[in-house]
Amino acid sequence: MAVLLFATMPDTPRLHLPIRPRRLRRNASIRALVRETHLAPAHLIQPVFITDSGDSEPIPSLPGIERVPLRQLAGHCRMLRDLGLGGVALFPRTDPMLKTEDGREALNPETLVLRATRIIKAATPEFPVFNDIALDPYTTHGHDGVLNEAGTDVDNDATVEILARMAVLHAAAGADFVSPSDMMDGRVGAIRAALDTAGHSATGIMAYSAKYASAYYGPFRDAVGSSRATGAPPISKATYQLDPANRLEALREVAMDEAEGADIVMVKPAGPCLDIIRETRSVTRLPVAAYQVSGEYAQIHAAARLGWLDLQSTRDESLLAIRRAGADLILSYFAQFWAADQAHGTPPFST
Repeated sequence: MAVLLFATMPDTPRLHLPIRPRRLRRNASIRALVRETHLAPAHLIQPVFITDSGDSEPIPSLPGIERVPLRQLAGHCRMLRDLGLGGVALFPRTDPMLKTEDGREALNPETLVLRATRIIKAATPEFPVFNDIALDPYTTHGHDGVLNEAGTDVDNDATVEILARMAVLHAAAGADFVSPSDMMDGRVGAIRAALDTAGHSATGIMAYSAKYASAYYGPFRDAVGSSRATGAPPISKATYQLDPANRLEALREVAMDEAEGADIVMVKPAGPCLDIIRETRSVTRLPVAAYQVSGEYAQIHAAARLGWLDLQSTRDESLLAIRRAGADLILSYFAQFWAADQAHGTPPFST
């Protein structure tokens, strides 16, 4: 009763507070004036799945995302460019008939992703293209490299040799950045040397430097066709991707990639690794990228579909958190949708 009377008394005592943080939150204009973190379309890179099929192919686990056929690719990339996005990251869905144990299709000069790269650079030469360098789209076993003789693990050095040759092919096709996502030891240095020797010193390397063996990649593996059959256990990549429990190991990997010649370092996945993004930003002068992966995108959509979250505001907050953690660039399946909303005048964040 005493509390109720105090709350309704006309002469309620006022606190004498020289510091009132709420002064900077009084209205939308003031909040915008002091906002610390900003997101623009140029900070975002759209992952694009490509197919040799004649038609686009919806990906059920990634609502709104489709595999883009080559005949639609130029127009699709013009649209993304016109939204002001920072570029595209290409991922092929390789015909299963072309997959082998050793992933030799990755070294075919006419493989799908290289034809796609040439199409994009002919249509939008100024639009940055980031090409994935790893063997998982091309191997029957779904690993990111070739297996050792016993077939029990990925052979690091044999894989690096293939990745270096692969990177040269991608640079020759016009990729602005090659993006080794395999997590093999020494691959950045080997790729940099191979690019320079082949006359592609202007081609950059965006290294997947701190890539964790995460459970959040499932929809991506569906999209590129590297997932196991229904009911089969997921592929374990724990001998080459980072243990999600480790922090210092990630920073060591970042330092190694920087020393070997990476131009951009990346943390993946983004949402579960905001602490790693923050620490990476603190220890390197290079641009820091973060990949908001397929599982992050899918879980936000799933919760929104059930009415548990608002799709747009949750999407926007998730992207803002990645930027606030220190990411200069964000690869996200939300990129095109967020940028389209800005183009239509939708406020980027709650005001």
